[in-house]
Amino acid sequence: MNLSNGHHPHPGSDPVSPNEPCTRNRTVGPTGNTGAVSRASLGVLMLLLLGGCVSYSLTGTSIPTGVRTVYIPFFGDQSGGGVADLSDRLNRALIQRFVNQSRLSQTSDQQSADAWIEGQIVSYRVRAASIGGDQQANLNEVIISVRAVFQYTTDDEPLYSKSFSGSGTYDVQESPVDGETAAAAQALQQIANNMFNDAVSNW
Repeated sequence: MNLSNGHHPHPGSDPVSPNEPCTRNRTVGPTGNTGAVSRASLGVLMLLLLGGCVSYSLTGTSIPTGVRTVYIPFFGDQSGGGVADLSDRLNRALIQRFVNQSRLSQTSDQQSADAWIEGQIVSYRVRAASIGGDQQANLNEVIISVRAVFQYTTDDEPLYSKSFSGSGTYDVQESPVDGETAAAAQALQQIANNMFNDAVSNW
């Protein structure tokens, strides 16, 4: 695995078609009513503005037309601790972000994929985030660090090779076990989101 920093230019996204002009010719009413706009006309105008003149993306990202599939293998866990099945949890978070929340399809074959991401879970730490009057921790913070590489299959260099960190807190007194599991899931979701955002920011 190549973990050296690298960036390779890649063709940008397909240009977005210009929005349909929003201005419309307005018929002037009879003398004495010039400039008067009925409520119905206002409603039509609002529909035009909202429906025909605003382009948006549900994810806020644009994926190149040539990138259709992504390969997401399980990340090795070298953290030496933490909640059970940490690698499985990260894999599910990555699939949720890269596949379920975009138009990319997952493939099990790296050679046929248009892009791939791989790496390893480097560390898992739990530290006190808040101390009560009795000098006991009220809140603990889970911090997870992951090293990842994202690359287009046709490129010689990765788009990025870097570390990502995520964190989550939980109430030690209320639910120490389930709370830590939920905090770890929150940290992994942050990591998956950042991996995805760093990938598409270069598209």
